[in-house]
Amino acid sequence: MISKKDFQKINDYLWEIPKSFRKDMRVPARIYVSGEMLHDVLHDKSIEQLLNVAALPGIQKYALAMPDMHEGYASPIGGVAAIRISDGIISPGMCGYDINCGMKVLKSSCSEKEIRPYLENLADEIQKEVPSGLGKGRKIKLSVAEIDKILEGGVPHLVEQGYGNEEDIENCESRGRLPWADASAVSGHAKDRGRDQVGTLGSGNHFLEIQKIAEIFDDKAAEAFGLFKDQIIIMIHCGSRGLGHQVCSDYLREFIPLMEGKYKIKVPDREFVCVPFNSPEGQRYFSAMAASANYAWANRQMIAHFVRKSWEAVLGEKNSPLTVLYDVAHNIIKREKYLIDGEETELAVHRKGATRAFPPGHPGIPKKYQQFGQPVLIPGSMGTTSYVLAGQKTGESAFYSSCHGAGRTMSRHEAMKRVSGEDVVRELKEKGIIVKCWNYRGIAEEAPLAYKNIQDVVDVVHNAGLSKKVAKLVPLAVIKGE
Repeated sequence: MISKKDFQKINDYLWEIPKSFRKDMRVPARIYVSGEMLHDVLHDKSIEQLLNVAALPGIQKYALAMPDMHEGYASPIGGVAAIRISDGIISPGMCGYDINCGMKVLKSSCSEKEIRPYLENLADEIQKEVPSGLGKGRKIKLSVAEIDKILEGGVPHLVEQGYGNEEDIENCESRGRLPWADASAVSGHAKDRGRDQVGTLGSGNHFLEIQKIAEIFDDKAAEAFGLFKDQIIIMIHCGSRGLGHQVCSDYLREFIPLMEGKYKIKVPDREFVCVPFNSPEGQRYFSAMAASANYAWANRQMIAHFVRKSWEAVLGEKNSPLTVLYDVAHNIIKREKYLIDGEETELAVHRKGATRAFPPGHPGIPKKYQQFGQPVLIPGSMGTTSYVLAGQKTGESAFYSSCHGAGRTMSRHEAMKRVSGEDVVRELKEKGIIVKCWNYRGIAEEAPLAYKNIQDVVDVVHNAGLSKKVAKLVPLAVIKGE
């Protein structure tokens, strides 16, 4: 049984369980939380799962967890594992089922005062244009050939088709496309599940929010990001839908007999089923994961297209273009290089419920953001504040990673026992927040009481030097997945 006394305090926002705690641990386990938040992480199996991450073959430096950590499949959500490519593994469970679930933020040049009279109509129009909910798709099914183009082409392919512009590509992690993606590594079943879901919100915690900027913390960074007080912002949270889920399921099933049979790999929990990164099977999954990530970026790009269409339809001649601040993944595996024992080493960085947060000057971020670092997009729970931050050099010890949200404190089932969807909608309306949903059950599952306090989580990220606060956003209208 793990208790608070098993942690060693590194500083006020970082705690460690040494690798001597368990004989199979290859590295220490580190968690970014305040002292007040530390007891929260002992309420589920997330710490035990983090210790399992520390036992993975090839893991370097630390098994890491962000302050929004909570129990997930295999690893904790909010987990980061950097695995040495030369002799390490690749694990679908350490990436997750919703491959490249992530955030896209669109910014306007309008203030709340200008948009307020149109807000209800705008929320209605967006809900009409963007299908949402489990299994919900568009009326038109793409051909498998077109899906293959999206799997390998990502956002640039959609822009070529007229769904966006060059700036959309520039302001997206990896320019919206991982070049090692291979559509042939994705099963026909997975492709079929994705044929009508490009441009759709998922269920669960996926959402689309119309927000305003309530507070600016860093004037210069905000100016570089094109943000100002009371500005209208639109935040999109979704991923690779049924396609990515099927890819994860397919490879978990394939890897189970390979792990212990062909490759003789031992892991502390079978949910971490894995194969060597450099094996043929590992590389095929890596290519399928990349294809799913491209699909997710394309999905958010297509949603942005329909949001822009709604914006123009409602505002008419008052319309000003919506531009992309940034688009970033928080369930993904990427090749990145870091100094390990003084030597530059290529790693497969597994981020699950953790956002990439590159620092100022990093070549992987757009030139216009180079001086201040990558925009880091952190959504709150439904109806609460969200944040824009900027990556910092001091985040290198966490492989330039940040939290991805508030983090759950209770299961969806428990949330539904505690509160009804109707109650949540009524409480949000009393705060002046418009809610659009097709099903109250999804609202209850994602009630704010089911999540940690987003301000506490973001303060840890800021004070630990993982990312620096730039702006606070508050919701005006919420469009929920079912």
